[in-house]
Amino acid sequence: MQELIIEAGRTERHYWRDLWRYRELFYFLAWRDILVRYKQTVIGVAWALIRPFLTMLVFVFVFNRVAKLQAPGSVPYPLMVFAAMLPWQFFATALSESSNSLISNANLISKVYFPRLIVPAGAVITSFVDFLITFVLLAAMMIWYRYWPDWHIFTLPLFIALAFAAAMGVGLWLCALNVEYRDFRYIVPFIVQFGLYVSPVGFSSNIVPEKWQLLYSLNPMVGVIDGFRWALLRGESPLSISALSFSVFITVVLCLTGVWYFRKMEKTFADVI
Repeated sequence: MQELIIEAGRTERHYWRDLWRYRELFYFLAWRDILVRYKQTVIGVAWALIRPFLTMLVFVFVFNRVAKLQAPGSVPYPLMVFAAMLPWQFFATALSESSNSLISNANLISKVYFPRLIVPAGAVITSFVDFLITFVLLAAMMIWYRYWPDWHIFTLPLFIALAFAAAMGVGLWLCALNVEYRDFRYIVPFIVQFGLYVSPVGFSSNIVPEKWQLLYSLNPMVGVIDGFRWALLRGESPLSISALSFSVFITVVLCLTGVWYFRKMEKTFADVI
């Protein structure tokens, strides 16, 4: 049985050690969220497949059939779109879940001490389950189109880690802001919807004019999505090193500042929530 010691200033000195000590709570919260995510729904986890699949169909119709945009090389256009839907759906879901995670656990936050960083981190992990389910659908589509990945796929874990970091960095900011300003419950869906259209989900990054490339690359998901396509589609989809470098830099800044702001506001969560 673990012994809990209460002393002045202990939480500041041992915060990161407490993250490890409370790992069982992290597992519990993540597992609970996984179990209740599709509870009392008719088709259950199939929603994790239906949403990105229908979005892909819309994007293929608008960008490929109507706008006549083409995928690079021999890549089938639906595969190009769905390879981008993987990281985007994970990022969007993680953003929505983590931004509301503290509000959803208000009773726990106000009664028990534990490192609050566990809550949004658990929400991001839970969103990764949908990512894994959707990945199965991508594999089925590759079999359907007889389009097999090559050695590039071994770099995929690096881009998954980058997507995790981007989701965590932005999620920490929105999570803390949502506790202080409940307006963010309306702002977050707008951010997700707007981000879908300014990210290269329905189109390839190479169609963006040169004069807009710098501004375009400030979106951290540009490097992530281009990286996923490059890794999954045999390198036929272009990957800009400069855009990837921007994504890595901005993601690191978001993570560091996100942790800083979250820790700064954490002391007030129990009172405000």
